[in-house]
Amino acid sequence: MNVNGKVAIVTGGASGLGEAAVVRLANAGAKVVISDLNEEAGNQLAAKYGDNAIFVKCDVTNPDDVSAVTQAAMDKFGAVHILVNNAGVATGGRVIGKSGPAKLENFQFTVNVNLIGAFDMLAKAAWEMDKNEEENGEKGVIINVASVAAFDGQIGQAAYSASKAAVVGMTLPIARDLGRNKIRCVTVAPGIFNTPMMQQMPENVRESLGQQVPMPSRLGDPDSEFAAFVQHIVENSYLNGETIRLDGAIRMAAK
Repeated sequence: MNVNGKVAIVTGGASGLGEAAVVRLANAGAKVVISDLNEEAGNQLAAKYGDNAIFVKCDVTNPDDVSAVTQAAMDKFGAVHILVNNAGVATGGRVIGKSGPAKLENFQFTVNVNLIGAFDMLAKAAWEMDKNEEENGEKGVIINVASVAAFDGQIGQAAYSASKAAVVGMTLPIARDLGRNKIRCVTVAPGIFNTPMMQQMPENVRESLGQQVPMPSRLGDPDSEFAAFVQHIVENSYLNGETIRLDGAIRMAAK
């Protein structure tokens, strides 16, 4: 699918990997709906692209918010072709601690955002994608963002790893399900990337993390590696039903 002229929704699009995807797709000619909880950052980013971008505040655990995002895309741009399903939270906590067992509500919150919210968003986006005319045999592309923690989660990441592993697990059945609708579904599992959040860490910590990556021994670049790969997935029609690690061959240690 050619990015130019298409309509993309990017959740968690106001910062980090989501922002990189917004910038990459917008610069390639897409019209972008930026979905995030951060109104200030989201509106500032949308303003850079004039009439070709809008911001919609969204809590993906709220079905009405999710519906508002897809409706805004239809109202403003008349279609949805691409979804970068990036919104998520990275929570931590051991199964048992000094004060007792882990609080169930913390686990539930992580799953609600990273899995259930992601599914709601992709289902509602797919509904709108199905209305599109086919272009070279396809109507839309869903790109979920998981994590290498889906495969080698560290101590304290039970909830996060479980939620991301579930995103990986639903990728193939969703791709098979939506095949009749000419909609692809692909998941990216990023490793350690040099996002603004990562840049808040001391330089020696960032260098140490980068050195854990076998090749290249550095943090990933949000634009030239993650966002560029998102664009490639959109443009490569034979990528479907797969989860692809984007991690420099890192395998995370237990802690």
